[in-house]
Amino acid sequence: MSQMLEVEGLLRGMILGLELGPGERLTERWIEARFSASRTPIRAALLRLEAEGLVRREGRGWTVSPIDLGEIGQLGVYREAVELAALRLTCTLEDRSGVETLAAMLDSCEAATPREEWHRVGMDFHIELARLSGNEFLTRGVQDAMRRLSRARWLEVRDTAALARAWDEHRAILDAVREGDADRAAALMSAHLNGSRSRLIDSLREDRRGLRARGFAVIAA
Repeated sequence: MSQMLEVEGLLRGMILGLELGPGERLTERWIEARFSASRTPIRAALLRLEAEGLVRREGRGWTVSPIDLGEIGQLGVYREAVELAALRLTCTLEDRSGVETLAAMLDSCEAATPREEWHRVGMDFHIELARLSGNEFLTRGVQDAMRRLSRARWLEVRDTAALARAWDEHRAILDAVREGDADRAAALMSAHLNGSRSRLIDSLREDRRGLRARGFAVIAA
């Protein structure tokens, strides 16, 4: 693995896992010392993370992008359009056996499973469900949206009841896909995404003061 990809992956993990909080300043010197990397790959890594919306330039330095409630709402609309298109394609396929792999992913999460794993599986469920469509552009669209929503969703997985509800909704969607019922699958997915988006934005609005007290930058919609 190149040094640029290594630095990019490590920084992305720290940002998505909130080890580097929204609004936190980054300097190339700090990154250089932390990862024993040289400036050229560091700059290349930061440019790639900037393209993902995870960091932004501020003067001569960089900051971790704030959590933007307006952006989350817009991403939700985009994500719904892309996921529903992929879902309808999947329902038309003769071979939908990949659904069973997704069902096993959901079943792998139990009460004792770390929240980090719930978070990962929840993201992978939507990406891999889109991948079943066979359309790589739709899959990339879902993957990009989920990545940009990752930090906000990380805050959401603290709610056990919300996780249980999401898993029930995931299973209902898979049942509809198994049967090839595109209309029912789309209706269930739409309700799931809209409900999840509303709960997430409401939760972040309620938690905004606490998040700011922790030094996290949150922009209101």
